Amino acid sequence: MDLQERLAGRGVVDDAAADPFVEVKNRIHLAVVGDLGPQLFNADTRPAALRERVLADIRGHLEQESGLARTDRERLTGEIADDILGHGPLERLLADDSVTEIMVNGPYDIWVERKGRLHETDARFSDESHLRRIINKMVAVVGRRIDESSPMVDARLPDGSRVNAIIPPLSLIGPLVTIRKFSKQRLDPGDLVRIGTLSAETVEFIERCVEAELNILISGGTGSGKTTLLNALSTAVPESERIVTIEDAAELRLNQRHVLRLEARPKNIEGQGEISIRELLRNSLRMRPDRIIVGEVRGAETLDMLQAMNTGHDGSMSTIHANSPRDALARIETMVLMAGYDLPVKAIRQQVASALDLIIHLERLQDGSRRVTAITEVGRMESDVITLSELFRFTIDHFEADRTVVGSLNATGLRPTFVDKFERHGITLPMQLFVARPDFLRGAQA
Repeated sequence: MDLQERLAGRGVVDDAAADPFVEVKNRIHLAVVGDLGPQLFNADTRPAALRERVLADIRGHLEQESGLARTDRERLTGEIADDILGHGPLERLLADDSVTEIMVNGPYDIWVERKGRLHETDARFSDESHLRRIINKMVAVVGRRIDESSPMVDARLPDGSRVNAIIPPLSLIGPLVTIRKFSKQRLDPGDLVRIGTLSAETVEFIERCVEAELNILISGGTGSGKTTLLNALSTAVPESERIVTIEDAAELRLNQRHVLRLEARPKNIEGQGEISIRELLRNSLRMRPDRIIVGEVRGAETLDMLQAMNTGHDGSMSTIHANSPRDALARIETMVLMAGYDLPVKAIRQQVASALDLIIHLERLQDGSRRVTAITEVGRMESDVITLSELFRFTIDHFEADRTVVGSLNATGLRPTFVDKFERHGITLPMQLFVARPDFLRGAQA
């Protein structure tokens, strides 16, 4: 059964019926590209002027087409211009600030995420070749290529949005594209309080932890908001410090004056030229950083990150995929072993306990909201186990009729043991932040 038959079985009509102007659009697209040629890729041409030139050329060709209504001409003009200058049917979704993720499940099935929930759209590609052209344009911007010999690629759009594309033969339902949009607006801690990710008390505590140069690990599942929180926390780093950021795909946006941004490089089509996060992390130690911020640890670079935290680079931060703070420590152990050294587990745990001070855990709840659900202190070793002390915990009060989660992030009553680090930096830590509410204590005892 081919792609068209499978789509028909899902109730999707063929592309000619879905868009009767496919042939016209393809013909005019090729004609405009042929007319303008190198002008489309001239970096000196202003985007607005180039778009006007393209729109004028498209209108000129459409005037030669008979039988087109005025509304059809206007719609075709915009669609063809989006194909030539942008990303076709995805252009309006990329421009929509309420969309956080775009999922293309073949040419006729496009979904978006808004506020953590999935919504189907009416956007469609003309056919599979149309979708392939847009994918090629996306990956070509960063010097990548996608074809049958290399059918899977990660790329980044000029605005920082991350793109993952996979095509046949690896995909059995046609080309697939997933775009995680890069927010144009950088959220600060106050914004996180407003949207409910953190409480005012926990923001005050975490900001003082950053100022006191605690080593912080942000854990959570995919799409739980780890990078967003890391970006927000970075606003508390003093302007006087030299910061090195290391990422697989550049997403962090720090506004301090002394920020050095490094980005890993994947293998080229010949399988050469890869520069890993681990190599960048090792190199960053020679760049005299005050703090090192790693977008995400996911492999052998975890060992180098722990060693950096243990050798004078206090205040470093990173994120990790994990389902809980305890799971985050287990993943760190596993990834340290991936470095290829036959280290005893106890030695790894001693490194972890010595390096990390705080784990902030995020979850995406049932209503799509992203919340910090635990703020946990990493203690010292007791026997062969790292002690964890939960300082703040998210509790669900109730669900609204529309399944909206109503809850709050509250102190558990435990006080941190790293108070001496605050004293060394002359930072006061109000102990009333850690006083648990009476109703929270009753609920915990129950």
